[in-house]
Amino acid sequence: MTAQDPAAQDPAAGRGPGAGRDTGPVTGRDSGTGRVRLRLLAEGRPPREVTVPPGVSVFEAASWNGVAIDSTCGGHGTCRKCKVRVAAPGAGGGNDGSAPDRADGTGGAGCPVPVSRLDPRAFTPEQLREGWRLACLARAVSDLEVEIPALSTRPKAATVGVGRQVILRPAVQKRYVELAEPSLSDQTPDLERLLAALDDLEPVPDLHAVRAAGKTMRAADFKVTAVVVDDVLIDVEPGDTSGSRYGVAFDLGTTTVVATLLDLSSGTPVAVRSMLNLQQPYGADVISRISATMLDPSALDRLRDAARETLDQLAREVCKEGDVSPGHVYEVALAGNATMVHLVLGVDPEPLGVAPFVMATRALPALLASDLGLRFHPRARAVVLPAPGAYVGGDIVAGVLASGMDRDRRLRLFIDVGTNCEIVLGDADRLLATAAPAGPAFEGAQIRCGMRASAGAIETVRLTPSVELGVIGDVAPAGLCGSGLVDAVAELLRVGLLDRSGRFVPDEEAVRLAPELAGRLAAVGGERVFTLAGDVFLSQRDVRELQFAKAAIATGWRLLLAEHGAAEDEIQQVLLAGSFGSYLSPASAVRIGLVPRLALPRIVSAGNVAGEGAKLALLSVQERAGALALLEEIHYVELSDRPDFNDRFVDLLAF
Repeated sequence: MTAQDPAAQDPAAGRGPGAGRDTGPVTGRDSGTGRVRLRLLAEGRPPREVTVPPGVSVFEAASWNGVAIDSTCGGHGTCRKCKVRVAAPGAGGGNDGSAPDRADGTGGAGCPVPVSRLDPRAFTPEQLREGWRLACLARAVSDLEVEIPALSTRPKAATVGVGRQVILRPAVQKRYVELAEPSLSDQTPDLERLLAALDDLEPVPDLHAVRAAGKTMRAADFKVTAVVVDDVLIDVEPGDTSGSRYGVAFDLGTTTVVATLLDLSSGTPVAVRSMLNLQQPYGADVISRISATMLDPSALDRLRDAARETLDQLAREVCKEGDVSPGHVYEVALAGNATMVHLVLGVDPEPLGVAPFVMATRALPALLASDLGLRFHPRARAVVLPAPGAYVGGDIVAGVLASGMDRDRRLRLFIDVGTNCEIVLGDADRLLATAAPAGPAFEGAQIRCGMRASAGAIETVRLTPSVELGVIGDVAPAGLCGSGLVDAVAELLRVGLLDRSGRFVPDEEAVRLAPELAGRLAAVGGERVFTLAGDVFLSQRDVRELQFAKAAIATGWRLLLAEHGAAEDEIQQVLLAGSFGSYLSPASAVRIGLVPRLALPRIVSAGNVAGEGAKLALLSVQERAGALALLEEIHYVELSDRPDFNDRFVDLLAF
């Protein structure tokens, strides 16, 4: 969303009257309103016809009306992923490519949208003639028909991670009781009668329980189940439902969201699902999403709704998969970074994005699941894990909790690799944390052939006399995801086609070092590239993007080592957390200098430890208290005011 766009400020746009309305055939300017009509043909979805103010981008028009277009830059034209095919109404999705470009740059009679300065970088001349444009730069100044490729909302993600055994002591308790019916000689009030029967609990009833008790007890012949969360009686259910008590743990990630349905009676997972965070159209990283709210105040509501829709969809899916009534889910736990938590609760995130980077609060007050937009039991509680700092959030607290770093005598290094890379170093005596601005390269953003870890993404690369690729979904390669990017660079370093500075070696040297692979070095648009498969390649600029990312991360953990007074060889274990860390090759990570040079068995893929920490918060009130204690135990180290950061960063750019 761009503040410079006057149409973006129109309160009638998108969510206002007429947005998403079925307007009939797309025939011309909306009479009397000055608005234009768009027919959105999203692959795999029914056609959607909407009206929007003239001048808004196709990307904005689609996002306002709930149609997702792939993007990682938030609509600024830099990621070149929001590819759509645009045509005038009735032109059938653009011309057939036979018409030459018009002198005015409109790209053919079937496409009324001019070619922007960035479109030629994303499309071939033939594609431009066919009407392909970047949606964020394509302005809707007249009625349009827009073909939108399918967006994979199910990227490959880690749904489990490193955890530990705990004593099962959930906050949710249920007690089945058979009560004596009242009589003229026993006029004990209903709730007092029930509470007296709960020998081991002393709950305080809330209003919902007061309303439900009398009617439920009489309908069930006074054979009922009391539902208690912490010290509050939240409901009285007919019959014996004591065996049905569930909770849902959420890992609310910037890219991927994971939900796990837990049986709180046994502590076992019942169902787990993951999907792309529906906030993605606003950018791949937290800064893009904070910026969106700063440029357009109404974006906060849309980001909040997108996050809640993501959580609600996953909640419905895990309940359906586990054959569990949503009404029997009494508590949820959520782990997420500070920005995601602010956004899902509708709290202004602007102070997080500007110095001195201040949160609204480290620990949130008691919440209901409905405060997160979830439709479980009407009085279901929500626990949001606390955050030590603006860029070391509740997801990292959850990871430290699950991995037991605060109770281990070994010196361990925890790295959650992502756009904002969180790093924790320490042992049972001292924990240090920081955040390194790694950038979006690990998400496949700003990479010429980059993509998310979904079907068609190259996730592993091995260079022998040939190129051996691992592709998600066992389909034809369509792009390169983060783990594939790291593998490709590490392998090119190993065979010598990349030098230590990150530059592709000259052709004659390539022939000498790797004659079977040298022919894959070529030039695209004046830039040297290494071809992996078909039209999927690794460019020189891609290598630079990875260098910047790995240098930021390496600088972060080295500064923590210096702060701790420890040497690199004193680290006993490295935990690579998150979905990306789960699929990252430890050997490749060591080769490019992303992690300390340790024996490979000491570098562990920790998986979705944020989700594991959220599970612990549901399964044990003691672990929940432990998460709060970590707020005081973790010391945050701010990198931006370190005078030695830039020098160290430059020194670590080389491989």
